[in-house]
Amino acid sequence: MAAMGSFSNGSKVGNRLLKLRKAARSLLISRNFCESSSIISKKIDVNGVNLHYEVSGNSQHVILCIPGALGSTRSDFGPQINGLSGKFTVVAFDPRGYGASIPPQRDFPKTFYQRDADDAAELMLKLGFEKFSVLGWSDGGIAGMILSGERPELVRKLVVWGANAFVSQEDVDLIDKVRDLSKWSAKMREPLERMYGKENLQGLWSSWIDAYFSFKDDDNGICKDSLPKINCPTLVIHGSKDPMVQGFHPEYIHKNIRNSKIEYFPEGKHNLHLRYHDEFNSIVTKFLNE
Repeated sequence: MAAMGSFSNGSKVGNRLLKLRKAARSLLISRNFCESSSIISKKIDVNGVNLHYEVSGNSQHVILCIPGALGSTRSDFGPQINGLSGKFTVVAFDPRGYGASIPPQRDFPKTFYQRDADDAAELMLKLGFEKFSVLGWSDGGIAGMILSGERPELVRKLVVWGANAFVSQEDVDLIDKVRDLSKWSAKMREPLERMYGKENLQGLWSSWIDAYFSFKDDDNGICKDSLPKINCPTLVIHGSKDPMVQGFHPEYIHKNIRNSKIEYFPEGKHNLHLRYHDEFNSIVTKFLNE
């Protein structure tokens, strides 16, 4: 009988524990849903194109994140949208022809960097943000520098990494080595294939490369003339092991933006903000709050 009584009490305790675990699991699911649902994801007409954008956070200090080539909000800035929105309002968007901002199909006229900068400025104004900081990665860094130079009244602070203001022969040689997508790792290639279609991706990537190479012999490079016009505090970040961007590019940007400083990630590559997102977010937070 004593044994039976112990078994009965154990069952009751076990049932209570099971109920508590289910309740905790439900609470966790609910919390995760609330956190994810706090990210606004919409489209808005900007310069005649429906641009997809996301907004997270509720701070008076607003950050605009501009993706790199072929990039989108989530592929390029997931850790920043999630990690910085506690202290800032984070806005990220898919440039026209990329990600969820299709149609139109992406094209690359000579002015495509300027066009991305114009779209970014108009997007923020339409959303009601007249002063904001800019985080620009790779191509997004180029658009961010153009935006900061051409519309200085809009930009509070600027952070750029993986970017360059001109194209050298060394750049041409480096980028041409990664033209053939079949030589990319599946981890890098397959998400883009899902986004753009396997049959379309190679043509899109080659079109970007050809447009990028067209700046090599220009006196202004891509955006040399924008750098002296940038008045806002600027942080230039460089991954010392970046295989896509030579070390002389961040040095040139730092030298030609008068109110700038430079920070190095010794082990960082082109996607250092994804690989070392905690350290990156910490450095950016400190800079933006200075």
